[in-house]
Parts: sequence; C-alpha cells; structure tokens
Amino acid sequence: MKLSCMIVDDEPLAVKLIESFVAKTPDLELLGSFTDSVEAINAIKERKPQLLFLDIQMPDLNGMELAHMLPEGTRVIFTTAFKEYAFESYEVFALDFLLKPIRYNKFIAAVEKAREWYLTRPSQRPEESGEISAPQTPLFMGEVGRGTLFLKVDGEYRQVALDKILYVSGLKDYVMFYLDGDRKPLITHLTMKSVEEMLPPSRFMRVHRSYIVALDKIRSVDRNDCIYIGDEIIRVTDAFRNTFNQYLQARLFDKRPNDPA
Repeated sequence: MKLSCMIVDDEPLAVKLIESFVAKTPDLELLGSFTDSVEAINAIKERKPQLLFLDIQMPDLNGMELAHMLPEGTRVIFTTAFKEYAFESYEVFALDFLLKPIRYNKFIAAVEKAREWYLTRPSQRPEESGEISAPQTPLFMGEVGRGTLFLKVDGEYRQVALDKILYVSGLKDYVMFYLDGDRKPLITHLTMKSVEEMLPPSRFMRVHRSYIVALDKIRSVDRNDCIYIGDEIIRVTDAFRNTFNQYLQARLFDKRPNDPA
C-alpha cells in the first residue's frame, strides 16, 4: 500500500532530510513540502495527503494548532526536537512522534505504523454506509441572545460562553477563539467576516484584519494604539482606528477638577 504524504517544517535542512527519507521509501509518495505552516494549510486541504510529517515549534501557526485543522483522513507523524510535546501529541491522535535528530530506522518504523493503521481502519465512510452525519455548519448562533454560541471543533459542537471570549484571530479560512482561563484556542473552519457579523457588536469589535476583541476584556490601550488583552498585544490598524477611537472617546473618563460639569 502506497501512502501519499506532505512535509511541514520551518527548518529547510529538516525538510530536506525527510524528503530524502521519503525518496528511498517505496511505500510513500510525496505531494509537497513546506517551510511555512500557514502556506501549507490550503495545500493540505486541497490535496488531502494521508500522512503529514509535521514539526511542532513553528512561527505564526505551530504544529499542534495546524494538526487541529487537518482534513479527515490525514494523520500526523510529528517531527520535533522537543520531547516534552510527546504527551500532547496524543491529544490530536498522532500516529507517531519522531524526536530529532531523526534516524531512518525510526522513520521507517513510523511509516510502517501508519501503513498498518490505514490497512486496518474501516474503509467505509458514513455516507457510503447510509448513516446520517452531523450538520457541517461550523458555527451555530441560536443561543447568542442567551450569551452562548456553539463552535464545531474537532468534529463536535462545543458550547462557548460569550463572557469567556478574550479575542478571535483569523488565519486564512480558519479562526481561533481565545478563551479566558484556557491555554489553547478553539480552532474552527470559518472566516473573520462571518464571525464579525455574528458576534454582538455591542460586545465585540474588529480592530485588525486578523483580530476581533472582546471590548470588556481590554486591560489597556497604549499611545501606539496597541491593545493589551489576555497575554496578547494587538495593534489597531488604520482601517479600524476611527471606529475604535470613537468607542474609546465615548467611554473616556478624563474630567479635571476645573472642567465644567
């Protein structure tokens, strides 16, 4: 059985090494390699490789975050220099975890594990067996008036209280909801425009092409129009500055003792 695969790693030398391993492994067919994880998303979605050799520590979008965005049927073998991610890798059902520097015998063992998984998994999809699958709408807004919404995350619908949302960031056709008290964001397949239209404008505002903030979660705003919220610093960009400044001015308490009442 031949498996299609892709490689995503921000280190060019690491990509070259995995490419050389793939080239001498008859059971693998390489569909593409990427050093930019953001660029890789659309290619993975379009070509749907069966196997993804994925680094974890990468800028913009790390491997764990990308793993949550993969199409159904694509499985991950993580390739990383940090063994502390081993436990976390099982949360995304990774097939294996290869610690750098990677040796070919370890690589082959991981590929064999992937081949066995594909050979033994049920081949029949729900639609082929006549089963009815869940709706594919990723965001259900029926409860927004009551202060909650549902997000489709990892194949299930997660109810989220609006009060818990710190901010939303967008990346291509995906958005990440950052929640107060949660270390990891909830990632779902949506556009920023659709999220902006659905969230109540009295509580949320778009301040950047890639960011929507919960107005009551803003800790401070500095003189450079940088918003401090959660652990993030978000710069208000020109396209949204006037609207945001109007919001600030309407709520600014800056009366001095000699100012007329």
